[in-house]
Amino acid sequence: MPEARGRRWRVGRDLAIDLGTANTVIHEQGRGIVLDEPSVVAVRSGSDELVAAGTRAKEMLGRTPGAIRAVRPLRDGVISDADVAERMLRYFVDQVRPSRLIRPRMVVCVPSEVTGVERRAVEDAAIRAGARRVYVIEEPLAAAIGAGLPITRTSACMVVDIGGGTTDVAVIALGGIVAARSLRLGGDDLDEAIIAHLKADYSLLLGERSAEDIKVAAGSAYPLGQELSARVRGRDLATGLPKTVDVSSAEVRRAVEEPVLRIVAVVREVLDVCPPELAGDVLDNGITLTGGGALLRGLDERLRRELGVPVTVADDPMHAVVRGAGTCVDDVDALEQVLVDARRF
Repeated sequence: MPEARGRRWRVGRDLAIDLGTANTVIHEQGRGIVLDEPSVVAVRSGSDELVAAGTRAKEMLGRTPGAIRAVRPLRDGVISDADVAERMLRYFVDQVRPSRLIRPRMVVCVPSEVTGVERRAVEDAAIRAGARRVYVIEEPLAAAIGAGLPITRTSACMVVDIGGGTTDVAVIALGGIVAARSLRLGGDDLDEAIIAHLKADYSLLLGERSAEDIKVAAGSAYPLGQELSARVRGRDLATGLPKTVDVSSAEVRRAVEEPVLRIVAVVREVLDVCPPELAGDVLDNGITLTGGGALLRGLDERLRRELGVPVTVADDPMHAVVRGAGTCVDDVDALEQVLVDARRF
């Protein structure tokens, strides 16, 4: 990249955005993470007028009157409602834009196996939210950078990024992805599995927030030294009345077994297609877990025992993707090779 182009990036206040199914996180050049909000919007029914976004809107999930609906505009890691996603992103960007006169450049993260249409939807949302130029980076590559992995070396590293709607697995060497798979499954599917389990075993109907609370309080992917329990309140399907039950971490573990097995299977699939030389590197360097799903208790130990490969959880795994994209914003000269200019498409 010419020297002048690198200087233009440093003069402005450009943004890196992790537009996730569960949360939207924004990194501002030179300042770090300046926004971390749930990817939820509350709109007025009929007019689609924005009522709230982020944490305030998430608090409305399952509680809104008929005149207001709470919407999650991203599903499975991609935009499912373009208009609402654009409105939400514009609202978040307006909260952090240091200047209304200079439109920022944006680095936006996408899953590794998005379609051209899904990629274009993200790019269009960023442009309409105020970007003057959009660059795209694949989430596992950004996660590897954010986790501090040496992506430019000949020795390969492997990252498993488990978000709210997708699980991205990639083997990376020489600054690029050598082998990768993207699974449309993430933390939201764990919540749905918990909801289905309690509905089947206890005739208890839960909302998304209650299921997430159970996952955080008592969820695990591998037996714990000291099992936990959580108390949950919901509606009894038989009587229609409120009901409270206690569930153990062993019970929650059984509930999420199927999605956990699918995550293990996709990691094994990437190892199977990885070139032999790089597979040896992965055995030496291990697997790094990032994303909110990496915080599920015992997941690293489960993968370690299932695959026979060392597994570690990155520091601050929930922000690894946006920190990696933010590193690209802060030092585009060094990391230009991992960015895709949206104008090429």
